[in-house]
Amino acid sequence: MTEVGRPRKRKEDARLLTGRTQWTDNLRQPGMLHVAFLRSPMAHARITRVDVSGARGLPGVVAAFGGQDLAGEQGSLPCAWPVTEDVIIPDHPPMAVSEVRYVGEAVACVVATDRYLAADALEAIEVDYEPLPAVIDLAEALAEGSPKVHEEGNKAYSMKITTGDIDAAFQDAPVVIDRTYVQQRLIGAAMEPRAVVATTDGDSFTLWSSTQIPHVLRVMLALTTGIPEHKLRVIAPDVGGGFGTKLQVTAEEVLCLLLTRRLGKPIKWNESRSEGNLTVHQGRGQIQHIRLAAEADGRIRGLQVDLLADMGAYLVLLTPGIPLLGATMFNAIYKMDAYEFGCTGVFTTKMPTDAYRGAGRPEATFGIERIMDELAAELNVDPLEVRRRNWIKHEEFPYTTISGLTYDSGNYEAATEKALSLFGYDKLRAEQSDRRDRGDPVQLGIGVSTFTEMCGLAPSKLLGAARFAAGGWEHGSVRMLPTGKVEVITGTSPHGQGHVTAWSQIVADALGVPFEDVAVVHGDTAISHKGLDTYGSRSLVVGGVAVLQACEKVREKARRLAAHALECSPEDLDFAEGAFTVRGTDSRRTIQELAFAAFTAHDLPDGVEPSLDSDATFDPDNYSFPHGTHLCAAEVDTETGLVKIRSYVAVDDIGKVVNPMIVEGQVHGGIAQGIAQALFEEAVYDAEGNLLTSTLADYLVPSAADLPDFTTDRTETPATSNPLGAKGVGEAGTIASTPAVVNAIVDALRPYGVQDITMPCTPERIWRAVEGARP
Repeated sequence: MTEVGRPRKRKEDARLLTGRTQWTDNLRQPGMLHVAFLRSPMAHARITRVDVSGARGLPGVVAAFGGQDLAGEQGSLPCAWPVTEDVIIPDHPPMAVSEVRYVGEAVACVVATDRYLAADALEAIEVDYEPLPAVIDLAEALAEGSPKVHEEGNKAYSMKITTGDIDAAFQDAPVVIDRTYVQQRLIGAAMEPRAVVATTDGDSFTLWSSTQIPHVLRVMLALTTGIPEHKLRVIAPDVGGGFGTKLQVTAEEVLCLLLTRRLGKPIKWNESRSEGNLTVHQGRGQIQHIRLAAEADGRIRGLQVDLLADMGAYLVLLTPGIPLLGATMFNAIYKMDAYEFGCTGVFTTKMPTDAYRGAGRPEATFGIERIMDELAAELNVDPLEVRRRNWIKHEEFPYTTISGLTYDSGNYEAATEKALSLFGYDKLRAEQSDRRDRGDPVQLGIGVSTFTEMCGLAPSKLLGAARFAAGGWEHGSVRMLPTGKVEVITGTSPHGQGHVTAWSQIVADALGVPFEDVAVVHGDTAISHKGLDTYGSRSLVVGGVAVLQACEKVREKARRLAAHALECSPEDLDFAEGAFTVRGTDSRRTIQELAFAAFTAHDLPDGVEPSLDSDATFDPDNYSFPHGTHLCAAEVDTETGLVKIRSYVAVDDIGKVVNPMIVEGQVHGGIAQGIAQALFEEAVYDAEGNLLTSTLADYLVPSAADLPDFTTDRTETPATSNPLGAKGVGEAGTIASTPAVVNAIVDALRPYGVQDITMPCTPERIWRAVEGARP
């Protein structure tokens, strides 16, 4: 039985679920000190005085610093995606020196022998501020005379992309739909808050961090701090969730390194949950103005998208590029004659935005799937029918879209038909009609989301053309140990995805060794010296393929040893189930026997090195394009605004599946996060720039009790962009589910004249929408 496709329980889970593992917070170093940060209570102000002397004399306090004390060495936090030639990238000191631009920005710190002593000593620091106006509203930020977040102004960049004749598409169009949608800001709530430990040994440094990107972090920290890269080791131990919020080079990582360099002692920082809500970069944050032109039968002629994207106070690692990841996705699975995409990045006095699960793709999918429902309503056509009239048919693949991407494979018809069957679509429509006829105060809505996404962040050439600072390749190494066991070194850095299990399955099949005989090592730049880490559903379709290609090189090395041992030509050997066999005979050698032969090196062919170990770096030629159909049935109480999701069906096509059990978990978690945006979560700021949702008492993260059961299934059209045929699954549920839920709510309320509800669709907002739409 092959391993790929088998629902293996995860190797990682025994230690992760019992806590018998190494989290950053578990680390203890001899003589370790703890740092706590004093954070600005003001969204925008000049710093006129910082006095840390009161803290320095307190028991247990070793040192205290203001931003001015570190100004000469702290540099500026990096932005790796300068999306246009004229993009404004302001200096971003890890600790504010002269001005603060969001509530929570660090202005001073205390280093003490105990975490709680350090936190208590912050109260003895005196800071004087000269208040400046907050900048909160995106449209007002761009208005003439608006207060400036930075001296250069509030516009970070502006860009526009047009393909086809957009004016002709809208001229005399029988149907034009014009809508504005709001993508609220979201705060990541990973299971493990952030934590950092920095140590020094002479001129060498080690940084442990709960990060998704140890390799990227190492490069960026070297550039920011001036520590030579070869003198810096970054380790990401087991990391409890990330969802993009740990795809960052943070102020705390830089400052811990600087403090350990200055004091010569190990430095540790642990984030509290409320501190995290203030200082973890936030996701989404867009105003989407969308216009769609169509023929009388619903065929799309043209699509215009104009975004205002909230950058927050600074451009952190990927901030300006995140909304642009949706630039080629608003057209989704649909054919059209013309497309125009515009985006303006806007500075505000709020926490910077950056990648959050899906990163640009959920925003785009929400916009197009919402307006497709509006088109169906305008034409009085079933929402699925209007999609069928426009989507790319399975026989048309590969298909180059209006935005220039080439979708290699897909079958939207098959995924939709399976979803409809599981959902009982016709029966639910009949019930909906009956409730409407009866005037039932609890109405039934049916939401549709037919989606695709681009993932497997690569190829490097395309990223270079987009002005991205890094490539999209990934690295893998396979070591054959003398006893026949296998060590895999991967450049990906998991934070809950199950890489150890999936990679073991790939290697077990490729080398014909037992699943249990494979170990996977990751997350340490001193061991895994090469990699670009984990985000954008790239791990399997890029990193997993690198491991597979390394296995192929191991096999070819072993083939030469087998041919020598069996006294035949390498071309006369077949490889199956972990052994080379001379074709037409029963003479054979297992790859594990050959690993020991390579180790002893007693009888090797001339010119052959005594090793089967191999490396590979994979850089794909194209993205991968998962797709699927998600259907949601929601009961909406028009008298109270309460929403109950009655059933939810997700049929995804993610190409070849390595481990169905892991896929189920990824889809379930993704749907949960998408539903959370639709119904529960929102980062709320007041007019003065204060974050009103700074604790989990105010920021509503749903529990299992708040979510329905999910019915999930799959269709399979293998990707052609990688030899595994895989497409990626980590973000699919989040991308598809939000519009499915909101479409269901709006569908329930259309008889009341409701066309949209701003997310999250809370009972109060729904009730107000119903009351406001009454005659």
